[in-house]
Amino acid sequence: MHPVLFHIGAILIPAYGAVTALGVLLALFLAQRSARIAGLDTNKVWNLSVVAVFAALAGSRLLLVVLNWADLRLHPQWLLTLAMIHHPLLGAAGTVAAGVAAAVFGRWQRLPLRLTADVLAAPVALGLAFEQLGALLAGAGYGSATAGRWFVIYTDPLAARWSGAPLGVAVAPVQAYAALGFLALSILLSVWLPRQKRHGDAAGLFLLGTGIVVYLTEFWRDGEGRGLLLGGALDGPQVAAVGLVLLGGVVLFEHQRALVKDEVVNE
Repeated sequence: MHPVLFHIGAILIPAYGAVTALGVLLALFLAQRSARIAGLDTNKVWNLSVVAVFAALAGSRLLLVVLNWADLRLHPQWLLTLAMIHHPLLGAAGTVAAGVAAAVFGRWQRLPLRLTADVLAAPVALGLAFEQLGALLAGAGYGSATAGRWFVIYTDPLAARWSGAPLGVAVAPVQAYAALGFLALSILLSVWLPRQKRHGDAAGLFLLGTGIVVYLTEFWRDGEGRGLLLGGALDGPQVAAVGLVLLGGVVLFEHQRALVKDEVVNE
């Protein structure tokens, strides 16, 4: 595939970063549309989204610096190449940092938690779709070797250097599967938001859908560096996916129980 999207003189424009940045921009604009539908202050939602994006970048890069501090002390110039490294652990750290920053900023701005989460559900799913498309081009989170009909072959040495992708081997295009799954989820949530009757439903569906997409697509990913558990039956992202599904179920069930309770009280 193409880990480098294009060159500007001697400057390389990485496909992963460029496509992910495009996804972030589209997600920001979708968040504005969702905020208007939900009746939230679009400026506050925009600011919250920007804060979350920067927190995700800072969190993932800070973890990378911590994990490689011994080498960076000896070779400080390697800091310039850290942005090219991709790993699922970095994505998890960025997600946690973004979630914490969004929660703190939203509370400070007095944004309603559940409704704000509903508004951000479809944009986040859209951003994940583009992130996986960038990963497909870069070789990040590459698939397992396959003899199937659908496959990709990485030949650029930069794909191996930046993402650890195997060269000259037919692997499953799992990132494309995940991108399609997240895109479908984003469309579903965008259609659902104007029709939902209870705050928090879109957020619950996002958690469920994300967990399902991650869990299923992990079966086509190479297990290298993904923390295989239970004798290889599950990997780290799949365990996290199960947690997301359970959390989504709790959110939806809690709201359903509260609705039933309110109906009983009103009667």
